[in-house]
Amino acid sequence: MPLLASTPVDRMHTPYAKRWWALLVLCLSLLIIVMANTALIVAAPDMTRDLGLDSSGLQWVIDAYTVPYAALMLLLGAIGDKYSRRGALVAGLALFAAGAVAGSLAHSAGAVVAARAVMGVGAAVIMPATLSLLVATFPREERARAITAWTATSGLGVAFGPLIAGWLLEHHAWGSTFLINVPIALAAIVGAFVLVPPSRARDLGRIDVVGGLLSIVAIGSLVYAIIEGPHFGWGAGPVAAAVVAGLGIAGFVVWELRHPHPVLDVRKFRDRAFSGSTIAVLMFFLGTFGAIYYITQHLQFVLGYSPLETGVRMLPLAAGVCVAAAVTGRLTPVLGMRTMVVTGMAVGTVAVLLLTRIDAGSTYGDFLAPFILLGFAVGLSVAPCTDTIMGSFPENELGVGGGVNDTALELGGSLGIAILGSLLATSYRDNLTDAVGTALPQAPLDAARDSIGGALAVAERLAHDPQATPAQAQALVSAAHSAFSDAVAATSLVGGIIMAAGTMIVLALLPGRSHPARRDAAVPADPAKTPVA
Repeated sequence: MPLLASTPVDRMHTPYAKRWWALLVLCLSLLIIVMANTALIVAAPDMTRDLGLDSSGLQWVIDAYTVPYAALMLLLGAIGDKYSRRGALVAGLALFAAGAVAGSLAHSAGAVVAARAVMGVGAAVIMPATLSLLVATFPREERARAITAWTATSGLGVAFGPLIAGWLLEHHAWGSTFLINVPIALAAIVGAFVLVPPSRARDLGRIDVVGGLLSIVAIGSLVYAIIEGPHFGWGAGPVAAAVVAGLGIAGFVVWELRHPHPVLDVRKFRDRAFSGSTIAVLMFFLGTFGAIYYITQHLQFVLGYSPLETGVRMLPLAAGVCVAAAVTGRLTPVLGMRTMVVTGMAVGTVAVLLLTRIDAGSTYGDFLAPFILLGFAVGLSVAPCTDTIMGSFPENELGVGGGVNDTALELGGSLGIAILGSLLATSYRDNLTDAVGTALPQAPLDAARDSIGGALAVAERLAHDPQATPAQAQALVSAAHSAFSDAVAATSLVGGIIMAAGTMIVLALLPGRSHPARRDAAVPADPAKTPVA
């Protein structure tokens, strides 16, 4: 038996024997990408305190990963198609691990931001490579099951990231949370050489560099504007970014329509199945990521759970993903893709709307049903959408297909955290101002209004201030808890309405079961463009 997986998948007369082991490598690679963000959620309070981060600094720690991750996937997916999908996976894993090690050793906000940016570039290489290798490795009849497992890994990452990070924070500093990803990345690199077969497109031609650069400008500027505008106001920077994004999108569309070999054939969006699936992924993760963003804050700041306890209490979300994933592959051929996707989005909408019941007296039990339903929604709807998107691309463009799917996912998540996070902050600030009034001097009041974490820090200082009374500190804590709980309920109503509108749009776009079968991605559009090592 050879040490390395060296036979290209296109040259095999039978399905690749180690394909399910290869899937494990691909899922491990995806897992670290998701955990890089979810682990940061529970580590954020410690990082904020140790590095002296304000809300803007913490946002940049998050954004340094998100912006390059979203902006680069389309072009890097095309590069992986041309040169080597497995090589792209290995290079991305190595870069990601290097960034994680640098982050664990960082002692300043700037160093953390730089390390997160390196990890974001690595993630932009890894993410489309995992999907393109999956589709290239599995035969059509097994691909839906493989994509379902890939999708379920995202849900597991959402739950396991906070759990592992919380355990580490019980015993170590926040830098240890970066190291979660390093052993997994190293194991995935070894597994890629041993278990994942090589794959790339032959005769793909020159890469559409101009189109790729326009996509970077358009998506990068759009994500920056989405994140910065709602959080910090529509000043010159976010407005300029929005204008650049608009021009970039227009230029990208015009260029791609005229180019003989575009990096992305934008005419694909005329296909209702493709465009509906892409919008479904975007809208679904807008609501899901936004909800998880503020639920985890509520669990820690209002209910008082430690990072580890927060991670444990997010496990029902992973359970919901696993249960739904177990039935999705069986139900989709029976009920149809549109039924599964719309049902999943409707379940996710209900989950977010259930959070409108949250108030200052709510307990963890009030979050249990939303967690389970959100996980169930991920398992039901995301895999059929991803399967449809990837099935819209010929074999020699699988990396681009993965880039489209993953860009929609990341763009939706960025929208959710930015829009719903901004609504949450505004509602919290207004609620706390009404509750506290002039009871605090201006400087402590500004700190308390900035975030619930700031309010609790002010209350702690008041508790140790000989000129203040314990009642003043407790009153501020109660006011902050109530203001944040009410903000969660108000934000969830908006998030639920957005998801409901998205569900109706997707229902109108996705074709019914009578729609002609889409082209099988396992069959190249041009026989001359079959993948080779």
